[in-house]
Amino acid sequence: MLQNERQNGEAIVPSWAHLRLPPFPQVALRVLQLANKENVQLHELSGLISSDPAFASEVLTIANSLLYAPRFPASSILQAIAVLGANNLQGLCLTVGVRAYMGKSLNQPCMRAIWRHNLACALIADQLASVGFLDRDVAFTSGVMHDIGRLALAVIRPKEFSLLLGVHTGSPASILKTERELFGWDHCEAGRQLIADWKMPSEFEPIVSEHHAPRRKEGAWGMADLINVSCRMADTAGCPAFPGCELTPFSDLLDELPARERRLFHSSVETLSAEIARKIDSVEAV
Repeated sequence: MLQNERQNGEAIVPSWAHLRLPPFPQVALRVLQLANKENVQLHELSGLISSDPAFASEVLTIANSLLYAPRFPASSILQAIAVLGANNLQGLCLTVGVRAYMGKSLNQPCMRAIWRHNLACALIADQLASVGFLDRDVAFTSGVMHDIGRLALAVIRPKEFSLLLGVHTGSPASILKTERELFGWDHCEAGRQLIADWKMPSEFEPIVSEHHAPRRKEGAWGMADLINVSCRMADTAGCPAFPGCELTPFSDLLDELPARERRLFHSSVETLSAEIARKIDSVEAV
């Protein structure tokens, strides 16, 4: 297990500034920033994505996959953007960026579980938003973003973090204490720092920092609440972030939804699990 350096018997937690994290794919970050601007031109986004041929190729392939299921396959990045829209493009490029950032570590079962959990959360958030009144494009992007702090911990100490994920048992939030003991930060705190360091839109800060926080007052339903429930639904639907994660019964999660979302969303975890698995498999096949 990871041990921090010690001085006079006290553990030394390295400052965030001294950590050398590899840069997140710049094209993905620029798309997030540019797509948030008013009156952004489609050709600007197309030119940005096309500046990295490998990135553009994966974006186009996933845009034509079951994940988005377009009626007519797009043959160019510009056409894909025109069909998906600038906001939807953020989630797509972030998905490609996260996978590229994780790289070969996706071959490790624990790292692949994080990837699948993030994507499952995004897909569930998208569905919950689509049957309610929140922006489904922002919901999907928020779902991909919510556990980005885990990427930092995985990059800082990949072996130790994999070991932690493999042996920890408890509720989704229970791992935060152990992360702080081992790394000096938990993945929510790390995620908040990455939002600032990578100059991502500040609206994602509460998503990454509060998705394990207890739900607010009954009846509250904003994007942070949606991601909080979607994260736990992803666990219960077969994509837990770590093997020993305690699962919340699906019926209890449905009870947390507003009346409209509860009425129009999946009534059984089996149908939700099957749909999520199909879509994740289509992305992993790229």
